[in-house]
Formats: sequence, structure tokens, C-alpha cells
Amino acid sequence: MNYPLLSTFHFFQLSTFNFFQLSTALPIVRALRVKNFQLSTSFNYQLSTINYFPLMPWNYFLYFAVSALLLWIAGAVCAWVRLRKVALCLYGAGLLVFLAFIVTMWVCLQRPPMRTLGETRLWYSFFLATIGFFVYLRWKYPWILSFSTLMALVFICINIFKPEIHTKALMPALQSPWFAPHVIVYMFAYALLAAATLMALYALFAKKKETFLPQIDQLVALGIAFLTFGMLFGALWAKEAWGHYWTWDPKETWAAATWFAYLVYLHFRRWKPLNTRSAIAVLLIAFCMLQMCWWGINYLPAAKNNSVHTYGSTR
Repeated sequence: MNYPLLSTFHFFQLSTFNFFQLSTALPIVRALRVKNFQLSTSFNYQLSTINYFPLMPWNYFLYFAVSALLLWIAGAVCAWVRLRKVALCLYGAGLLVFLAFIVTMWVCLQRPPMRTLGETRLWYSFFLATIGFFVYLRWKYPWILSFSTLMALVFICINIFKPEIHTKALMPALQSPWFAPHVIVYMFAYALLAAATLMALYALFAKKKETFLPQIDQLVALGIAFLTFGMLFGALWAKEAWGHYWTWDPKETWAAATWFAYLVYLHFRRWKPLNTRSAIAVLLIAFCMLQMCWWGINYLPAAKNNSVHTYGSTR
């Protein structure tokens, strides 16, 4: 028996069934909406899981990522050799390439690409490079572009070597206007605090550590401001989705602990401004807590059983 031919036939049969299923369902949905009949959120969620055309953008992620990385690397090299305007142009072009992929995913998925851990890594990589660009633009540190590119490369490689399944499905709790602002603001805050950590690591081995601390303090202060807004947006979203602002879910507990850790850093800097090494140590501990808050809780047994924040969950 010709198994490949049989498999192709079954695939065609299944695809045809899904197409007719969708083509039958959509007119009914439209008719019901015309009659002001409100469909339940759960039915909309089930309907969104029917893939009536292939989601192609992720297949091209490698090309976009490599193109952006090459531009970022070229920009970082130009920064080292003091070609500042060329470095900014090349690095900015890389940002536009990477942003184009995120926007394409958003359009094709018909939802914000923030549902899975891999999708949040896209935003994190983009914001890391973006903040490196603006730090270089503001303070002219040639090494920051290299460091931010290297860190973005790590998360891009994770997405390349550990691909995920991306569908249009979005659980009812995520179908909220607070979802996108909450995640975007948080990812931007994470990237700001990562840039501060990179600068702290560089300062740790520099001869004049004190020259970097004012810039680190500014990044941390800005990062904690965005963390605060992210927590507020999350509380408003939780109230709309689950009926309460805060439940001390494992993710929320780590988020609060991380927020307090960065507050400790800022207060320590005002209390003992000359104690550079201890301040950097506090900042590194806070950054480790931030990573635990972002993706580390996915590996905690308590989070797997009780958290509504676990990435990829369909709860």
C-alpha cells in the first residue's frame, strides 16, 4: 500500500473538513451577532483554535533574527571604532527588522504575541537591544551595544533551538485590554533592569566604579517605575478577569519580592553612596530574583498546580 499517498489523502480530507467546518461556522457567527446575540467568551476561544490557514511567520524567524543580529553586531563594531553615526544607523536598522517580525506575528496571529514564554522572549530581546541603543545614544558607552547584543543573542538562540507552537488561541482571561499593556510594560522594565545589571557587571571590573553608578541608578529608578506600572496594570487585569486585585499567587509573590529588592537597592545607594561593591551585590541579587519571577516560577511545583500566570497555560 502507498502510505505517503494515503497520508496525503487523509491530510487533504482533514484540511477540507476543517475548511468546511469554519466556512459553515463563520456565517452563523455573523448572523448571530447581527441579531445582537452575544456569544460566550468560551465559544469564541474554541472557535479561535481552528487554524484555517498556516501560521507562517515563525518559519521565517531565523531569517529576521540573523539579519537583525548581523546589523547589531556591525553597529557594535562601529561603536568600538568610534564611528558613532554609522553605529546608530546600523543598530537602529536592526531594531526595525526585529520589530517588523514582531508586528507581522501580531497581525498573523490576530492577537498580541505574548501568550507563551517564547513570545515574551521576543519582546525581551527587542527591548534589550532598544535600551542598549538609547544608553549608547545618551551616555556614549561603546561597550553597551556589544553587551546588549550578546544578551539578546542568548534569548534569540533559545527561541531558535527551542521553538514553540504558536496558534491564534487566546484563553478567555487573556482577552482583556489590560493584557498587552501589562506584558509590554513589564518586558520593558525587565530589559531596563537587565541593562542596569550589565552596567553593574562592567563597573565591577572597572578601575573607576563610581563613574558608572549614577547611570545605573537612573536605569534602576526608571525600571522600578515601569515595574510599578506593570503591577498596577496586572492588578486591574486580575480584577476584570478573576474578580480580585491580588491573591499572593506564586508569580505575584515573586513580583512583590523583586519590587522590594530593587527598592532596597535604591535606598541602600542613598544610605551608603560610597559602598559600591555592596550596592552592586544587592543589584545582582535583585536581578536573580527578577529572573525567578519571570521564568523560574514555571519550574516550581506550587506554581504548576496553583498559578494562573504559568506561561502556555490554558486555564
